[in-house]
Amino acid sequence: MDIILYLLTIIQHLFQMNCWLITFICRYIPLKQWAFDDSHSPKYQKFKVDELPRIRTFIKQDWQFLLEYYLWRYGKPLKPVQRRNGTSVPEDILCPLCGAPHLFIYDNNGGNGQYQCKVCGQTFSSGDLVTTPFRLLCPHCGHSLSRIKTRKHFVIHKCINPKCPYYLHNLKKVDQEDLKENYGKNKYKLHYIYREFTIDFFRMDLNSLPKHASSLRFSKHNAHVMSLCLTLHINLGLSLRKTSQALKDLYNIRISHQQIANYCKTAAVCIKPFTDQYPYRKGNTFIADETYIKVRGVKTFVWLIMNAACRSIIGYQVSDNRGVGPCILAMRMAFQGLKKLPDHFKFVADGYSAYPLAAMEFAKKFGKDFTFTITQVIGLTNDDAVSKDNRPFKQIVERLNRTYKASYRKTNGFDNIEGANYDLALWVAYYNFLRPHKHNRYRVLNDVELLHGADNMPGKWQLLIFLGQQTILHMQENSAASRERGCCQ
Repeated sequence: MDIILYLLTIIQHLFQMNCWLITFICRYIPLKQWAFDDSHSPKYQKFKVDELPRIRTFIKQDWQFLLEYYLWRYGKPLKPVQRRNGTSVPEDILCPLCGAPHLFIYDNNGGNGQYQCKVCGQTFSSGDLVTTPFRLLCPHCGHSLSRIKTRKHFVIHKCINPKCPYYLHNLKKVDQEDLKENYGKNKYKLHYIYREFTIDFFRMDLNSLPKHASSLRFSKHNAHVMSLCLTLHINLGLSLRKTSQALKDLYNIRISHQQIANYCKTAAVCIKPFTDQYPYRKGNTFIADETYIKVRGVKTFVWLIMNAACRSIIGYQVSDNRGVGPCILAMRMAFQGLKKLPDHFKFVADGYSAYPLAAMEFAKKFGKDFTFTITQVIGLTNDDAVSKDNRPFKQIVERLNRTYKASYRKTNGFDNIEGANYDLALWVAYYNFLRPHKHNRYRVLNDVELLHGADNMPGKWQLLIFLGQQTILHMQENSAASRERGCCQ
């Protein structure tokens, strides 16, 4: 019995020593993440995304009720304003918040147009600002945000309060030499900034059927020739002209490269709905990255999101800009079928600021069920602990980018963004359903039972087109049923 008590005493003593040691390390020895955290430097503030602002909604008050409450609270009535300096307030001036008459309104700045209500304490110059449906407030100081810039898809709001603690904290980190220069501190992002998007990217239909779809009625060739074109062009990575030459040399089939392009477009129109609507396995770690392609010599961006567990591409988008909108659309495609995020969810991306902005929009739109933070792997070297721990995930998606760029390189760019979309849709279908992967023991990522009925690749392409047609019919039936329900209501 004495030995057990002695051992328990030693265990408690060791536990206390461990607590002291951890406290000492946290207080005096900086961790690797803190030592290499560039966010302490104001030079990197432009790459950070500020938190969401506070929202104050307008609630109309009753000045007579407030007078009665004042009488009940203090035991004496609230008297009207006694004007001793000869100034007067026009009789048509009413408090926009509580509706108090001019007798309870102060002339707040000596006749220059600003007033203050004695009943509710509201300061106003005109009722427009007070009676707006909602106001955006700085989360650090509570000051109203000012609208400073208007861009194509968003409006920039800024806290211009010179006493804001967020601004003062960032100002202390600015180099003194920059402060001595004229407008030197304008090199840095010091104030709180919020972007309000004017386009609702969550109302855009991800499942809309492509326009200008070609027919599958063949006048000269047949479905087998079409599937041969897809096999040579997508699977083997031949260009359109090389595909045409290969069909002539191997099968004595004379077909132009433009006809092959038309076949690929038709196949993409059919297969894309099935690829997008397929119930992929969703793990708790998503990886995202963006790369660029050329459309008529101009850079166009491709967004790819994949599941780290099964390596399937669950979100993709082609856009002519690198803004937040395409990032949100790709995330929406990746989150399809999820009512809420899985436990311990992790979204790994690079240091680009579009991902935190998109995550903020998801949190604002759906609340706690889709609130997540972006795990950013910055740079090519592991300068911080987060990058070191998550570098393998980033390497997976970088390898995916190189795989796609290898298939894209043969095209020498696209003529329009629509062609880039069709080519990406076919490649994603091939990557997810037809391509054998080494890490999956040279099996496909998503096993579709119907594809087992084909013993060669052209047959599998034909079955994929059939599955896409069935998905389109199902989407059309659901759309018609929803319209009928709307008419009945």
